[in-house]
Amino acid sequence: MSVLDRSLAPLIIISIIIVLTVASAQAQEDLGRHKSGAQLFAADCVSCHRNPRGLAREKFSLALWYFLRQHYTSSDASAQKLTAYLESMDAPRSKQQPAIRTWRSSDTAGSARPPRPPLPVPTH
Repeated sequence: MSVLDRSLAPLIIISIIIVLTVASAQAQEDLGRHKSGAQLFAADCVSCHRNPRGLAREKFSLALWYFLRQHYTSSDASAQKLTAYLESMDAPRSKQQPAIRTWRSSDTAGSARPPRPPLPVPTH
């Protein structure tokens, strides 16, 4: 081995380590790319938090996003999805989907089911 080869060996090894580290970091960035906020919560948060309600309450959106980005998610996009999901769970009822109310006989104290509206008559 020549003197030149000996001086380049550490540089080559360091370069390989840097390339592998960057490739590993990019691979980790992709972990939550195709997951929704609910899926991210189910995969990463449910072990400590039983449900998402209350986790975003009274928190500034940007602060929550930054906290999640620094401590719990692998990318900006994942932090953004998780922030939006947590905020949607703490939104007032009017902003969420309305609860589906089903008809029950006890709703009308034993009266008959309300009549259906008439079907439209087709015109030719």
